[in-house]
Amino acid sequence: MDIGLAALLLLLFTVLVGFVRKLNVGLLAIAGAVILGYGTGLFKGSKIIAGFSANLFMILLGITLFFGIIQSNGCIELSMRKLVGLFGRHVWLVPPLVYGVGFVFAAIGPGCVPAMAFAAAVAVPLAHETGYHPIMLLLLGNLGTYCGRFSPITPEGVLIQEILGKQGIMVPNSILLLDTFLGTLVLAVLVFFFYKGYQIKAPEKTSRTVDDLHYTTAQLIALGSVAVMILLVLKLGMNVGLASFLMAALLILLGIGDEKTAFKSVPWSTLIMVCGVGVLMNLVIATGGINLLAQAISKAMTPSTAGALMGLLAGVMSWFSSAIGVVFPTLLPTVGLVGENLGGTVPLSELVSVVALFASVAGLSPASTGGAVIMGACGTDAEYGKKYPAEKLFLELLLWAIGSIGLLTLLAFLGLFRIFV
Repeated sequence: MDIGLAALLLLLFTVLVGFVRKLNVGLLAIAGAVILGYGTGLFKGSKIIAGFSANLFMILLGITLFFGIIQSNGCIELSMRKLVGLFGRHVWLVPPLVYGVGFVFAAIGPGCVPAMAFAAAVAVPLAHETGYHPIMLLLLGNLGTYCGRFSPITPEGVLIQEILGKQGIMVPNSILLLDTFLGTLVLAVLVFFFYKGYQIKAPEKTSRTVDDLHYTTAQLIALGSVAVMILLVLKLGMNVGLASFLMAALLILLGIGDEKTAFKSVPWSTLIMVCGVGVLMNLVIATGGINLLAQAISKAMTPSTAGALMGLLAGVMSWFSSAIGVVFPTLLPTVGLVGENLGGTVPLSELVSVVALFASVAGLSPASTGGAVIMGACGTDAEYGKKYPAEKLFLELLLWAIGSIGLLTLLAFLGLFRIFV
């Protein structure tokens, strides 16, 4: 068997075992890299270890550590409560507000998963207060995070740029954000009309006020540190991980955050998953496995169907695995080769955007984090837990995940994601 094919099959096997056994794919990937390297005699320890990206690990650790401190401080939550209190009484602003909350909280650094939990915490009380369908608001919050996660200072945004950089490809985060905004906006409008959001009327009164919500000095300093971190990255070109470590250290020194609590908030399993898959992926690339995958993908594509089929593949993969841990590291390294095999007629930005968007939106499935957050938010609410039984909600979210990927595939075929080339 060709060594490249064997390496590619090993990668697929680790993903399958991780899904079936509910194990960390990154851990399995490192073990697979050891077996492949020493079993074939082609790779020694130094080559295997070289696949573990110290740069990516430092960035992910720095960002998650910093925002662990910020989140425990309560300043972000208070800011969003003020925002909700300010606009919550204007009922027509509530759906875009929930989408915006998901977008902003994801985009300022934490990425998708923490933002989904926060958007859900905002959506449920607003559903009670305004009469909007809770599933509608929860879906809108998720869709906002699926777009905001691709800002240049999030773990997802950093990971994508690192993968593209190794191929010599430049796709600005601005294009990625615009493409994913288009896709999530179409889905958001569909969600709004499906749940008849247009029928809601403004309430005569609301219990939500902002007059009694005040920042502490510590919270103001924490908010200021977020602004400083963003400026260091965007204006001075500082590495986002190093900027995050700097701000985290300063906050701890000032007593704004607790060091032990901050380290406990770091999602170590996600870090191992993302960086661990990179270890095996490095060997798959070295053996020519990615070339084989790119050739196989290209054979099923034409310039007019490339975006749709690439996105569909990403969405299907994401139903069974992690977008950031598996789908992005597996498919994005093929973008350059797929583009070359199609004669350079397909914008690489389109291929990157559809992989990012479809893999994210597939997370609406109840078997994924996004769907699970929605089910958890409804299930823990006394009223909505009874009104929307888990069995029916599971099926409803599954249909949303499948239907959304189907609609996005059609939109990709029509060329929607080539607008911002």
